[in-house]
Amino acid sequence: MGDSYLDLVNTPLPGRIAKALGLPRPSVLRRYTPGEAVAAQPVLVTGSGAGAEALADVLLGWDVEVRRHVLPGEKLGAAVVVLDRAASPEDLAAPMLELGQAVRLLVPGGRVVGLLRSSADTADPAEAAARQGIDGALRSMAHELRGGATANGIVLRGNATTTDPTTLGALRFLLSGRSAYVDGQFIEVTSTPAGGVAGAAARPAAEGTPDRPLAGRTAVVTGAARGIGAKIAEVLARDGARVVAVDVPAAGEQLARVANTVGGTALQLDITAPDAATRILDHVGQRYGVLDIVVHNAGITRDKLLANMDAARWDSVIAVNIASQLHMNERLLASPVFSDTGRIISLASTSGIAGNRGQSNYAASKAGVIGMVRAQAAAFDDGGRTINAVAPGFIETDMTAKIPPLTRQVARRLSSLQQGGLPVDVAETVAFLASDAAAGVNGQVLRVCGQNLVGA
Repeated sequence: MGDSYLDLVNTPLPGRIAKALGLPRPSVLRRYTPGEAVAAQPVLVTGSGAGAEALADVLLGWDVEVRRHVLPGEKLGAAVVVLDRAASPEDLAAPMLELGQAVRLLVPGGRVVGLLRSSADTADPAEAAARQGIDGALRSMAHELRGGATANGIVLRGNATTTDPTTLGALRFLLSGRSAYVDGQFIEVTSTPAGGVAGAAARPAAEGTPDRPLAGRTAVVTGAARGIGAKIAEVLARDGARVVAVDVPAAGEQLARVANTVGGTALQLDITAPDAATRILDHVGQRYGVLDIVVHNAGITRDKLLANMDAARWDSVIAVNIASQLHMNERLLASPVFSDTGRIISLASTSGIAGNRGQSNYAASKAGVIGMVRAQAAAFDDGGRTINAVAPGFIETDMTAKIPPLTRQVARRLSSLQQGGLPVDVAETVAFLASDAAAGVNGQVLRVCGQNLVGA
């Protein structure tokens, strides 16, 4: 299941040969370790205006070395470009060109993050052009970076500022190793009351101690017996959550192992059963009293060209991948067991964004997840509960290991990071969306795909 080519080109002689031949040279990505510093090297904060100055001051409070301008030859851990005041396309030149010089100085695994306002929040054509222009520039930059570096953006909606707790929560995620396989993506944030996120996003993690942002929370993870679901359960537990691992009875032995590993409980059930939601709520209510986090991870594939598709293949995928989530969410929202600050995170897919040959049923179900999340977000738009989706791209799992070798190698190299992601990359993004730091993120679809060539 591992990427032997990646391992090979990260050794001296094969790496030099690959460079000489012009072959892809994917880098080992910088992934999260509990207690890590936000940045071990200085962080450049570029951009004019009060928003940039205020953000630089906050980063200093995170015990980060901050630079306001590029110092020739100095290595940078990250570059943050603040463009929240851009009013016309001409306003982009100076900060973006300075950012262009900064990327030359990024260390391997460095981060670029842009802060901008949404073009949907203005009726002024020049202002909208500038804001949309930032989007295009940052996505293009992400394609240019090497050494495992990534470029992403934070879109400020409404009256959100550069230093709101929810903005800082998104920034911490994008600067950290948690976002290793998130590249060329944008997170929209809205302002929330400081109490709504418990100030967690604004606080620097305690040095030398694990960060446990989900301590005291109870999480349900469906499809938890293996693969991405098992890793989600593990990461949520690492971050402090009590985990209820759910899967079908046929996976009972594996499910029990996962539950034991994370110190949680196992619940065997078919999520398409009419009483599935009731059983989950009863289980959580009796043991923990409240349900804080629901991760709809369970999913199946039954691939076939549409011309050869039968009703059984179509119906089974729809039933598991989207209909079960709709039924469960309806019950959750009607139950006093589901917390007033509850988080729902659904697993979508890049196949649901751009389609994929032979997966019309699967793509319909995953696009359906995206539609559900965006529609249901309106009911959650009160600063309390949130619902979001994570859309993985090519992730190294037992399922992708069955893809023919040549096809698998091509799929790996199509992303800007020139490699497949790992289940932990999906799990880290789920854990972020489940945390207080993401209280202002609602109705979003966050791709974990290394900026591959599938979709936008």
